[in-house]
Amino acid sequence: MQTSYESAQLFVTFYRLFSCETISSLKEKALKLGWTENDFLSFLTFVACFYGNSGNYKSFGDSKIVPDIEKEKLRALLKVSAAAQNYSNFLKHYDMIEERVFSLNEKTVTIGLPDKGVSGFFSSNVNKEDTDIIADYFKKKRLEEWNTRLLKNIKDGETVYTIRLASIDHELSNEKFSGATILIERCDYGPILLHTVHWLKKALPFVANENQEKMISMFIKHFESGDINEHKEGSRYWIKDIEPVVEFYIGFIENYRDPVGTRASFEGFVAVVNKSTSKKFQKLVKKAEDILTRLPWEKEYEKDVFLKPDFTALDVISFASDIIPQGINIPNYDAIRQDEGFKNVTLSNVMAAIPAQKINFLTEEDEALFVKHYKDSFEVQVGLHELLGHGSGKLFQRNVDGTFNFDKNVKDMITGQKVTSWYEPGETWSSKFGDLSNPYEECRADGVGYYLSTYPDILKIFGFEGEMAEIIKYVNWMLELRSGLLALEFYSAETKKWRQAHCYGRFVLLNVCIEAGKGLVTIDEVKGDDGEPDLLFKLDKTKIDSVGKPAIGQFLRKLQAYKSTGDYGNGSKFFMNIGNVSNRALKWRDIVIKRRQPRKIFVQSNTLLDDNGFVSLKCYPASFEGVIQSFVDRYSSEEIEALEKVWLRDFPLFNH
Repeated sequence: MQTSYESAQLFVTFYRLFSCETISSLKEKALKLGWTENDFLSFLTFVACFYGNSGNYKSFGDSKIVPDIEKEKLRALLKVSAAAQNYSNFLKHYDMIEERVFSLNEKTVTIGLPDKGVSGFFSSNVNKEDTDIIADYFKKKRLEEWNTRLLKNIKDGETVYTIRLASIDHELSNEKFSGATILIERCDYGPILLHTVHWLKKALPFVANENQEKMISMFIKHFESGDINEHKEGSRYWIKDIEPVVEFYIGFIENYRDPVGTRASFEGFVAVVNKSTSKKFQKLVKKAEDILTRLPWEKEYEKDVFLKPDFTALDVISFASDIIPQGINIPNYDAIRQDEGFKNVTLSNVMAAIPAQKINFLTEEDEALFVKHYKDSFEVQVGLHELLGHGSGKLFQRNVDGTFNFDKNVKDMITGQKVTSWYEPGETWSSKFGDLSNPYEECRADGVGYYLSTYPDILKIFGFEGEMAEIIKYVNWMLELRSGLLALEFYSAETKKWRQAHCYGRFVLLNVCIEAGKGLVTIDEVKGDDGEPDLLFKLDKTKIDSVGKPAIGQFLRKLQAYKSTGDYGNGSKFFMNIGNVSNRALKWRDIVIKRRQPRKIFVQSNTLLDDNGFVSLKCYPASFEGVIQSFVDRYSSEEIEALEKVWLRDFPLFNH
């Protein structure tokens, strides 16, 4: 629903289609209608990809996913399905989205503000000027946009903005601002959140401690009222819940899919702790204060006190999101992270899911090292990225009472003069740096991982010493820098825009290392075994410490200086200049795209509760059919009806 207006009803359509009869039954009907075996496989592929991305736009890249099947063939199958017989509005509601599902016109092929793309966060008439006005409103009111959507209406020549808060409660207030009327409406996603709250209340009797009880209670209040401060309070209890056996978090969390970068997608996860791997991360936490002093910026730019977080490795049971990450550093509220603390988790069973694919653009020797040591080296990178990347650095702020959280005499690390910029009350990292905040921060955290992985004593924490430590360091730098090359797939040459935050950041780091010169990184255009254009990526392992580390260090120092002082003007120029995609890189991009490989789709299990109170785990085969069945089993018909109810209400507003 937050992805595209058609996604919600497509979810309803697929749920009813596959819950009313088996996949084999549908296949039999399709073949009788003239479908080929490949047609049906293409259809299942589309459905599984739709589920895996929580909508019909890629969660990693934001481009549209379109069925590789004729529109008329799909409609014919839906018409003879059991769902069409069981639900009177089944075909009528599908008709309302059919054109958009198959459309490939310029405004529907990617996520973006409604005048240039697709977004479920805004009504179809909202543009950049509107989002700027509302951002100014939130800043002056010292509010945050995490759980909001923005609607616009013109009434009697006057602009009326409606800011919808996700909540069960209904409430409406209004005021004048910047020549427009601002309506604050509590009620968004209400029927869906009723079910969320129902299950949270059922979880309360099974909490392990008082922190968990208070956390869930505050999350319930937040979903009822829409008050973001109640979610913040719940998050405070969450970070105090140290080393739980079962880990859980829910809410409007990550803002990657908002074209403006301030509104967040809903997500939640439940996982169990992997105790053996967690021990390594807990050792890293104990040494974190010492390690932070090695980062290449002045101590004044680091947090006054490092609040040691809980850092665990988790095995995911269920992750409801448009993308399943490999590591997380949350909560995302700046004030809590800086002054109160945060949690770091890595998702062990996500990192372990490596498909058997050729590793492009490497020598045979490097490919063998990659395959053998990928998991270990990536565990190091994710640990450093989350704890000491996202967990490091200070934001210079003016407090509400006019005081500052830093010494006004502190020197700007770039100019050498006194600091002249900072965050004013109501400003956050996301609001100040907007859509650049995510790639910039992911790049900074990745860079910290590169930098710190060169220290032997840090690698020893993860269990690697001597020759093995050197191998892990090399594989880490190799796989990360190679990912910067692969990232070009997510650059749009036509619009000169990046479609994925992590990829933008990775490419910037690749450019930093290429510009460092001295043969540290080379990318050669060659002819592949198939006779087609190919690339050969090489990293000189002997120059990681002497060339790579200093280059990354100097780069990180500037990144942190601009972030700490909230200097968007100079920070954005610096970042985008290094991230410039040259003509040579555009040639690489063509080859990367021609040789790209399918992304993983995760098949998640379901927990089942029987009449005697026993819980069982239902697992599914790693296939498109397995993905589809897992989603059908996960939801009740009442929950699907709630989703459809919200979609029907919003249809006129989001129907571009």
